[in-house]
Amino acid sequence: MGSKTLLKFVASYVSKRQFSSTSTAFKFNQPPSANDLQRPAGIASFMRLPVQETTDGLDACFWGLTLDSGASNKAGTRHGPRQIRAESAQLKFCNGLGAAPFDSLQVADVGDLPMCMYNLPQACQQIKEGTAKLIENGCKTLTMGGDHTITYPILQAFKEKYGPVGLIHIDAHTDTGDTMMGAKIAHGTPFRRAVEEKLIDPHKTVQIGLRGTSYTPDDMQWGIDQGFTVYPATECWHKSLVPVMEDVRKLMGDMPVYVSFDIDALDPSFCPGTGTLEIGGLTSIQGLEIVRGCKGLNVVGGDVVEVSPPYDFQGQTAYTAANLLFEMLCILPGVQYKK
Repeated sequence: MGSKTLLKFVASYVSKRQFSSTSTAFKFNQPPSANDLQRPAGIASFMRLPVQETTDGLDACFWGLTLDSGASNKAGTRHGPRQIRAESAQLKFCNGLGAAPFDSLQVADVGDLPMCMYNLPQACQQIKEGTAKLIENGCKTLTMGGDHTITYPILQAFKEKYGPVGLIHIDAHTDTGDTMMGAKIAHGTPFRRAVEEKLIDPHKTVQIGLRGTSYTPDDMQWGIDQGFTVYPATECWHKSLVPVMEDVRKLMGDMPVYVSFDIDALDPSFCPGTGTLEIGGLTSIQGLEIVRGCKGLNVVGGDVVEVSPPYDFQGQTAYTAANLLFEMLCILPGVQYKK
């Protein structure tokens, strides 16, 4: 089957498929079922969703930022979006809590942003401009990274639309460094820049999972001094994070919230495919508790970053990232729950 024929098949499938419970034609884009199109087949979009160039008519979109110029150790996150998409073919339409996002939201994959990977400031400007175009109609962006540098220009665009946003940042590292070898823009500095430029409200900023060695004993203190609420990994060990997220929801209220999930927040035993590993991390269960715990918040966008396929055993890191991105879709405002 040629690519044009395949696209026609998927379009026909999406237009004809029926709700099993209501026999009402779908009004929204639907990923193809593995019962109709085998998982290894199809265009490698996120969950094999339709692909379009703009966010016209969309409530939410997935897109990729293929950047690792800001990484400090193992490179390879530029390949993250492609591998996340490949692993996302395993996902089905509803999450374990009964969220059915494709019943109420129009969603598509809008591809990868063309950018100059060889000039980091230029790439950031292109990311800011690209993000601004995607969100100008209110579409919620769910971004596949790429190293954590990408969140800085994304937040610049979000500030222009929403003003300073609340931030839920899940990570092994604070990413609040002032410079990295003299550079102001790198994957260890985005949230220092975000505070300086008032992209985020520091009193509505939460960091979860911080750990590992540091150059000074007060590595987390800068954020705390700005007003961040910090949950180090040691405070998360051996416990559910459902109570933590109850507190986070109270803190955020109804303000616009952005969720940024660095995959290295999870322990290397769950996600080895990343560039700056730290032992003693969160479990995949806790990762789900955090993202699902954002349900009810005014989430306007999110990202999963630092997936590095060259170091990913059997694709498990990319598959975990795909699940987290799908869970972010499931907690967006307007998503229906079947249970």
